[in-house]
Amino acid sequence: MAGILEEIADNLIRGQAPKVKELTQKAINEGFSPKEILDKGLISGMSVVGDKFKKNEFYVPEVLIAARAMHAGMDVLRPLLTKSGVKPVATVAIGTVKGDLHDIGKNLVGMMLEGAGFQVIDLGIDVSPEKFVNAGREGAHIIGMSALLTTTMPGMKTTIEALKATGLRNKVKVMIGGAPITQSYADEIGADGYGRDAATAVDVAKKLLRLA
Repeated sequence: MAGILEEIADNLIRGQAPKVKELTQKAINEGFSPKEILDKGLISGMSVVGDKFKKNEFYVPEVLIAARAMHAGMDVLRPLLTKSGVKPVATVAIGTVKGDLHDIGKNLVGMMLEGAGFQVIDLGIDVSPEKFVNAGREGAHIIGMSALLTTTMPGMKTTIEALKATGLRNKVKVMIGGAPITQSYADEIGADGYGRDAATAVDVAKKLLRLA
């Protein structure tokens, strides 16, 4: 019979939010540490979801349902993680660049990063360079920018220039993504990383911070 942490992971993969919540509470009652439940239950489940997404075995709806299940478990776990001093692996501020109102890709990236143990600050859509710079000032380790329109892509370069001008560029990593974005564009504007999809973005973030 599978242990309770495997059950949490399994139900998360299948998107069973109420069950994940119930099992997370049960694991706490049985004396598992918040970190153990996070790592071996929720993160372990989201990691499988990410792999399936990469292999086209899961699509956006399945990822969204799994992420909802992860959030159900996190709602129970978060106060205990804070109390026990468990820190997120790093903080990532993400947003869709100025002039661009698309957010599905950005939201997916945010969910995948949360599922991998990152703290995610979602700056939303139509985000100005100043807002990204402020997130860097406030301690984000990575700035993640998304664009779906070719016309808004230059906002990524403007933001990198703004980070340089304020002396923050060497303190934060910059990763970019979105339908029209390529690795060569990332190289051209001086971004540190490019994620071609939400699952890859997690790998890129880990590499940038030498966590993988």
